[in-house]
Amino acid sequence: MNESTFDLATAAGTIRTWVGEADRVLITAGAGLSAAAGYDYGDEDRFRELFPALHHLGLRSRYLVGVPLPPELWWGYWAVHIDDIRFSPGPNPLYQRLSSLVDGKDRWVMTSNVDALFARNGFDTDRIFTPQGDYGRYQCATPCTTATWDTHPLVAQLLAAYDPTTGAVTGPLPSCPNCGGEVEINVRIGPEFVDDPYLPAGRRLQDWLGSTAGTRLLILEFGAGFNTPGVIRWPGEDLTRQIPHARLVRVNPTHPETPADLAGRTLSVPVGADRLLDALTVPHPAPDPTVAS
Repeated sequence: MNESTFDLATAAGTIRTWVGEADRVLITAGAGLSAAAGYDYGDEDRFRELFPALHHLGLRSRYLVGVPLPPELWWGYWAVHIDDIRFSPGPNPLYQRLSSLVDGKDRWVMTSNVDALFARNGFDTDRIFTPQGDYGRYQCATPCTTATWDTHPLVAQLLAAYDPTTGAVTGPLPSCPNCGGEVEINVRIGPEFVDDPYLPAGRRLQDWLGSTAGTRLLILEFGAGFNTPGVIRWPGEDLTRQIPHARLVRVNPTHPETPADLAGRTLSVPVGADRLLDALTVPHPAPDPTVAS
């Protein structure tokens, strides 16, 4: 299916029906959902605005894993990036519309996003599983301990020492409170990732899913492509296979395809999450009867 032949109004109607019929809703989300909410890592204009020095060096997006930057530039990047995406004030309208769509439902969230936008916009923090980590924590790079620490005061300290002209932070770089060694943000980049903070939520989600037999589970998947398909995309398909009354809605403008063996229990939506949620939740005024059509 492609967008040119896609009927958004019909799909929205089907989704409203499936949400109404569902006993439980599992929302799964990848980077596409946060991009639709205004946090697009590939947005060059926003990158230039936030990181003028890095843009001058020839960098064009926030996808910087593996880029050999000096530590003072790395920590300058992390401070600005995390402050923007993790600690930005105020609610996010798209996430709030998603919350209102499933309001009153027995619901869980599983997301590869590490920006805490679900927790900051009406979703129960005890029912959010973030297996890839959280920008709100940092850890020892070794790691010498499984402890993690709040990044909020660290980011404030770094921003106070940040020079946007050079993109660098001055003064001492962050160090491990336990061993004094190097630290890194607590997100899944390599084998050093400390996943201890997220395991309890993962176990609670498994317990919840283990009690879904005989219930009608609806999986609403947003923006989960093939960067890390084993985290969100494939597990959603496997759950749909395993649970007899499960349904899967896949919202993805570039990779909306669903498996052939799940025909009849899936809905492919080849548009961005913002367009779909607008169609589902934004009231449309009734036509004015005094105006001729």
